[in-house]
Amino acid sequence: MSKETLSKIYQVILLIMTEEIIPTKYFRVIKGVKGLYEIRIEESGNIYRIFSCFDEGNLIILLNGFQKKSQKTPDREIEKAERIMNEYFSKRNKLHNNDR
Repeated sequence: MSKETLSKIYQVILLIMTEEIIPTKYFRVIKGVKGLYEIRIEESGNIYRIFSCFDEGNLIILLNGFQKKSQKTPDREIEKAERIMNEYFSKRNKLHNNDR
């Protein structure tokens, strides 16, 4: 991945962290999977997607990313992100329960 692409990813994540209203060009809900979001980056004609979710309000958890090569987001990438998200919350809940 080029420095320009990494810089663009950083800029978009910074935008998401600092703005109250984020354009859907950069951030949108994944329909059909509760709590899953897609960060959208385009750089030099390449399209990248990073799946994410929220934990405890404003904390954004980055789950997985990929370079998009077709118009439609592949189902296997959405399923992978959903699995990682569920694993994250399962482990987090176990840790919280052990702290009590």
